[in-house]
Amino acid sequence: MNIAVTSTGKDLKSEIDPRFGRTSYFIVVNPETMQFKVIENEQNLNLPQGAGIQAGKNMVDNKIDLVITGNCGPKAFKVFDKSGIKVITGVSGLVIDAVLNYKNGKLKHSQGPNVEGHWV
Repeated sequence: MNIAVTSTGKDLKSEIDPRFGRTSYFIVVNPETMQFKVIENEQNLNLPQGAGIQAGKNMVDNKIDLVITGNCGPKAFKVFDKSGIKVITGVSGLVIDAVLNYKNGKLKHSQGPNVEGHWV
């Protein structure tokens, strides 16, 4: 399983970025081994629109199974829904804590977006 967590930094002790489409980084974690890699999201930071869709397609291309983030808009959520990627929104704190909380059953999948588009 590959879990992508929106992040302000490049390691597991970084804070979760509340933005999905315009996050600085995605930390992709294997929850079994806790090994991770970093995906930079620089190309989407300053897009006037469509950042969520582009970041969502990036998750599909990287074979992500679950996204953990603070906020997810309707267009990105639609990409995930069509691709079978689960989403958990409303999460804050450290990346490592979010992954451990998911492993321990403390986080629930979201049923829809939790913000309107263009949340910054």
